[in-house]
Amino acid sequence: MKRALGPVLKTLALRIPAVLAIPALAIPALLFAGTMRAADAPVVVTSIKPIHSLVSAIMQGVGEPELIVDGAASPHTYNMKPSNARALQQAKVVFWVGPGLEAFLEKPLEALGADASVAELDNAPGLVKLAFREGGAFEPHDDGDAAEHAEADHEHEHGAFDTHLWLDPMNAKAMAAMITTTLVAADPANALTYQANAKTLDDKLDALDKEITATVAPVKDKPFVVFHDAYQYFEHRYGIRVAGSITVSPETIPGAERVSQIHRKVGELGATCVFAEPQFEPRLIDVVIEGTRAKSGVLDPEAAALKAGPDLYFTLMRGIADSMKNCLSSA
Repeated sequence: MKRALGPVLKTLALRIPAVLAIPALAIPALLFAGTMRAADAPVVVTSIKPIHSLVSAIMQGVGEPELIVDGAASPHTYNMKPSNARALQQAKVVFWVGPGLEAFLEKPLEALGADASVAELDNAPGLVKLAFREGGAFEPHDDGDAAEHAEADHEHEHGAFDTHLWLDPMNAKAMAAMITTTLVAADPANALTYQANAKTLDDKLDALDKEITATVAPVKDKPFVVFHDAYQYFEHRYGIRVAGSITVSPETIPGAERVSQIHRKVGELGATCVFAEPQFEPRLIDVVIEGTRAKSGVLDPEAAALKAGPDLYFTLMRGIADSMKNCLSSA
């Protein structure tokens, strides 16, 4: 046994001086070498949860982007916080949909994000853009309240297209491509990781698209009404029948004439469901369906009720599809 231990002890004796010779300052560097990439990741800021989810998926293994509109807040009614301003000041890259959706960000980006690379994702190549629809019932010359139309005109002044672009997975793919290009340009050291993650995300979005097609297929011909017109891209992609919306602009409470009009529309079209949203007034839904056979449900186009992260986009889209299927199939 002693003879067997001899060579081992001799080897340890030779190595100990070498270990002791490592400078003390080098030891932390060796211990934390595995975290160097995360520490070197650029500061990335995103506007809303669906965009944050796509960016998070592409940044996995490199870093975690920051989110401005968190919790149950809506970009339609959001007010900037001091912490948001600090995040923009430190950002190297900022991702947002554009001024048509996050109007609150337009001036802060000019003032605070001047040194950052700002990617406006409504400019992503390959996006399908759909024009705004007029009126709560989607009719060309709807006679709604004048004040509500004035508010809607102000909301739409940045462009003639609906900004809820992410509700079509093919648009999500187009935005993901722009996100990847922007991150690679800002952080070429991690380009291979971004590109590999983007390929994985692309494949998952294709699979999600097929899954949703199958989910809504049994109910896609049943008409329904939504709180506000946020689902046009989902409708266009999957051939579902949205009969109308309660309000043109979610910032504005609809007047009695608008509510009465939608109530009549529900009865005329035989709409089977009327969907509320987590952030906005649910009692209006009860008024709209009163005296009809329609049921109520909840849709969450901006992921107000979901936890932010790389999987949120998929949870969001499946949730919309499942809510539609469950309410429409039981009505």
